[in-house]
Amino acid sequence: MNLRLAVLPLSMMSTLAFAQPIPPAKDSAFPGTMTLQVDATDTDRAIFDVRQTIPVPSSGPMVLLFPEWIPGTHAARGEIEKLAGLVIKANGKTVDWRRDATNVYAFHLTVPSGVRQLDVSFKFLSATERDQGRVVVTPDMMNLQWQSVALYPAGWFTRRIPVSASVTWPAGWKAATALRPASTSGNTVRYQTVDFETLVDSPTFAGRHFAALDLGHNVTLNIVADDAKYLAPTPTQIEIHKKLVDQAVKLFGMVPYDHYDFLLAMTDQMGSIGREHHRSSENAVNPEYFTDWNSGPGRRNLLAHEFSHTWIGKYRRPAGQMVPDFSTPLVNDLLWVYEGQDQFWGYVLGARSGLFSKQETLDAFASIAANQDIRRARDWRDVEDTTRDPIITDRRPKGWVSYQRSEDYYNEGLLIWLDVDATLRARTGGAKGMQDFVRQFVAGPDGKWEARSFSFNDVVSILNGLSPYDWAGFLKERINGKSSTAPLNGLTLGGYRLVYASEPTGFFRDQEKRSGETNFNYSLGMSVGKNGHVSSVIWDGPAFKQGLTTAAELLAVNGRTYSDEALRDAIVVAEGGKDPIKLIVRSGRVVRDVAIQWNGGLRYPRLEKIGVGETSLDRLLMPLP
Repeated sequence: MNLRLAVLPLSMMSTLAFAQPIPPAKDSAFPGTMTLQVDATDTDRAIFDVRQTIPVPSSGPMVLLFPEWIPGTHAARGEIEKLAGLVIKANGKTVDWRRDATNVYAFHLTVPSGVRQLDVSFKFLSATERDQGRVVVTPDMMNLQWQSVALYPAGWFTRRIPVSASVTWPAGWKAATALRPASTSGNTVRYQTVDFETLVDSPTFAGRHFAALDLGHNVTLNIVADDAKYLAPTPTQIEIHKKLVDQAVKLFGMVPYDHYDFLLAMTDQMGSIGREHHRSSENAVNPEYFTDWNSGPGRRNLLAHEFSHTWIGKYRRPAGQMVPDFSTPLVNDLLWVYEGQDQFWGYVLGARSGLFSKQETLDAFASIAANQDIRRARDWRDVEDTTRDPIITDRRPKGWVSYQRSEDYYNEGLLIWLDVDATLRARTGGAKGMQDFVRQFVAGPDGKWEARSFSFNDVVSILNGLSPYDWAGFLKERINGKSSTAPLNGLTLGGYRLVYASEPTGFFRDQEKRSGETNFNYSLGMSVGKNGHVSSVIWDGPAFKQGLTTAAELLAVNGRTYSDEALRDAIVVAEGGKDPIKLIVRSGRVVRDVAIQWNGGLRYPRLEKIGVGETSLDRLLMPLP
């Protein structure tokens, strides 16, 4: 075999010259303060123009990072593909940069001798259509997320890098954020200097149609809307939101913030979001959130869920989420505590405040329990494994979600915490419950918002202090075990059982209306969207057994042109008999007859009370005095 020395081409040698290792983050003060200027006025093209200065500690190799792992998304969701036009200068001269060969969020450069700061400019080309990602800019509002408009130097904890940020907003718009202005000049607001971690944790909503409501306890509800006509909350609606804050403060027994800002977009133009931050939350609901209040609870649970995260997920944070920078992967193992417990408290606070009625809450629990119960995926995949789902799927739709599972740590987590509450109450004669747990879990002084980590053993220790028991085994069985059914013990111990009826609950109808789907999951084992398109098929259900998939379109049912009403009527007619429900189905170019054998009638989940009198679940949903 002949061996020859390879001569590297000049282009490859240049790349290798920049292939320096990315320095690990260290817990030391960054020498200087970054400045960040964002021009957010180009709402026609949804482009953010960025100017940034970054002090440099010395000449030589340096790495700049674009935020990758974004807290609250539980995955690497930084939209690096939308960064464009990156130019780096030093003393007026352009400095060459090279993207890292394996970490595409990292940019290598060499700082010339004598340079004290870098001048960085780029544009963030936000999505203009939904297939490009979440739309964050419309003609009437925007959601400015700092992680999309800033680079930061590698080698330091982000909480040790100071930054002074300013934004030029469109004329006449108002903005809200957990940051506080240091000065205002025309349409430009300069915010108080904070560390880079706090900056990223403090997004901004701004809009042409804006309102701010004081909810008490240093909490403000900041609203942007597609049209001014939607900014019309009634005194009763405002009072309910005040009660949400008051009930949360009473529940947790302390506040881990100096002030808190709900950021609420009432829109069908800007992309949907529900994301927690330590002193704020990003929330998007339908435009008619206030004006169509009586048609159903809709997304009113969203604010309660995100507000609870201030305590659970932000103040008390899983140890694997306490990372030094936005390049370090987040460890999601304990999301069943972070998100599952928060899902539990979101519904409890929704009921206690009046955002949901008690019956709507019970109906929501029924829908959640039934939806989890039909997921055959738990035969092979445990709840803890679903905490990897944000990384595995990037929240894309799934063809067989009932057999693949999704982010079940939310709703199955809720059922597990219902079980914890009911078990505590049963073991202590009603003296202890989840409220006692969470007060110990978040215990700390008012107004301090430095995050504290927790582990699985911390959770077990608190539970054992309330009632000695094999809580580690209890939790591991539910988090890591396999089962053919959902964990429904919390409902039954709490005084209710999951049953099915021929009429849907009001909550179920509201879910169908807002999803645009007709849900036959508990009868035929499928849901149907617009124009007869099958939107989901339950694994091993009647529709599944006849070969239906989400590629199917229903053309006819029992000789009639397809409609949701016609299919519903066919299910009613077939009940108690032996005849199948006959469909004509198109999948791609293939049209075929399908006969689904289902004679069990319409089935919709609801909770049925066990016995009489007040139950532990009834008491859980009562407001605190």
